[in-house]
Order: sequence, then structure tokens, then C-alpha cells
Amino acid sequence: MIIQSEQVSLKHLLTVEALTDQEVMGLIRRGQAFKQGAVWLPEKKQYFAANLFFENSTRTHKSFEIAEKKLGIDVIEFEAATSSVQKGETLYDTVLTMSAIGVDCVVVRHGDENYYDELIQSPSIQCSVINGGDGSGQHPTQCLLDLTTIYEEFGTFKGLNIAIVGDITHSRVAKSNMQMLNRLGANVYFSGPRQWYDKTFDVYGTYLPLDELIDQVDVMMMLRVQHERHDPDESFSKEEYHAKFGLTIERAKQMQKHAVIMHPAPVNRDVEIADSLVEGLQSRIVRQMTNGVYVRMAILEAILQGKA
Repeated sequence: MIIQSEQVSLKHLLTVEALTDQEVMGLIRRGQAFKQGAVWLPEKKQYFAANLFFENSTRTHKSFEIAEKKLGIDVIEFEAATSSVQKGETLYDTVLTMSAIGVDCVVVRHGDENYYDELIQSPSIQCSVINGGDGSGQHPTQCLLDLTTIYEEFGTFKGLNIAIVGDITHSRVAKSNMQMLNRLGANVYFSGPRQWYDKTFDVYGTYLPLDELIDQVDVMMMLRVQHERHDPDESFSKEEYHAKFGLTIERAKQMQKHAVIMHPAPVNRDVEIADSLVEGLQSRIVRQMTNGVYVRMAILEAILQGKA
């Protein structure tokens, strides 16, 4: 079936709550269309993008790079370790420089939450900003690829039972997904260590022990344990975490036959998910990574549409 899609136009992509439902579905369908072979016919011949990653990344960084190259966008090389950041240059001045030399769009991952506020409020910065992850804040492009993977599987969000399990407080992926899944009509559930759960999330879903959820959900969305954001006294041993809060082989046997396993990756194998399940029949983790390229193509197209 050929996906019919309408092109979306955006100035920036910073958070998922700033998107309308129509924009969300438009980006999902446009990503699916790209996956089926649709092409972008830009209004001008040359666009420039820079990927400014100040935290480590494989999937998001390289997925954007592939998406940019598939669209014919010229990618300006940037490595924080060899840039003027090492001389004390601020994020603002890095983006100001990119804008001044003619970069149309920057994809930024940074450790500070809401780093983008200063950038988009500056009249001197004309390039568009795509949030590739801000601290423990949000990860809107991961959310959109997750939504695409769920929509591809079920054709709807309404009435689906979706569990988000693990290190929720520290997860920007969880925050983006809980907001949008709730808004699109899914029943959201949370599980994992109580100390990594905040009661403010109750507005989006319900916390339950994992063993009460396992046979009820359509999507089991596991999260990486983010050791780099923890205090030393918050740690579990790998074995203890897997037994109490992980998707073990025994728990997976209780899942409904149609249910799927997701994870934003990188996966700590045999911690969040048993090793043999990561690429198993019910896993959609590899498909999430594949869908990430096409969704990011849709996002880049939406951002660059208005820059001709």
C-alpha cells in the first residue's frame, strides 16, 4: 500500500508537546512514504546542516547523517572534541557561527535541559534548531520514530496498552513518549524502580509492578539504565536489576502473542532485556533504528521547506 502523505512545515523541532496531532501524524506518514521510496524535491538546490553533538551518540547522530545525505543535504562536519568548544566557546556562539556562515539547520544534543531557549530567542541566529536530546528533558525525534514503529505495527494508538519500564526519571525518551502516547489515546503504564519514578508522571499514566503488567500490554517499552545520570548510591547490580525490573525470558513468555518489545537503545543486554530477546521475534528494536532514518528525513524536510 502506498502511503499518502502531506508535507509538514516547521520552524524548529524542540519538544513533542509543541506539535499538533496533525503535525505528528503528518511526520509519521511522511516518514512511511520515504520508507516506501518517496523523494524530496527541494525548492532550492543547496541546503546545509550541522550535527552538533555534545554528548555521546551513535543512533541519533548517524541516523541524522544518513537522513541528511539521502535528502541531498550538505553536512558540515563538527566534532566537539576538536572545535572551539575546547577553547571555551559557548553553545550559543557555536550556533551563532553556524548561522552566520550559512548553515540552514542544526541538530543539537546537549547536556543542559532547555538549551534551545536562548538559541531560538536570538534575532542573530537564523538557522533552525532540531533537538537531538536535552539532558534529561526531551528527545522528540526518538519519540516520533517510536510512534512510527507502533503505528506501523497496530495502525492506531487509541486503546493500546503501552508500558514504559525502567529508568524513567532520567529518560528524555520516556518524557517525550508518555506525553504524546497519552495525547494520542493510548493507555500508558509505568514500571521500574520506585526511586526512578516521579509522581508528576501520574498525569500521563499509572505505575504498576512489572509482573502485573506483563500479560496485559501491547507494547513493552524498556529503557536504558542511565548510570551517567545517577548518584553512586542509586545503583543496582546487573543481576539484581534484571531479576527485579528487566524483561527476562520467563517474563517474556507471559506476553501476549501480538505484543512487541521496544527499546531506544543502546541496550544493556541481560540488564533491561535478556540478550536472546533483543533480536527475537517480538522485538522491534532493529526496526526502530531503521524507522529513525525515514522519520528524520521527514523532520528535515519539514524544517527546510520554508527556507527556500
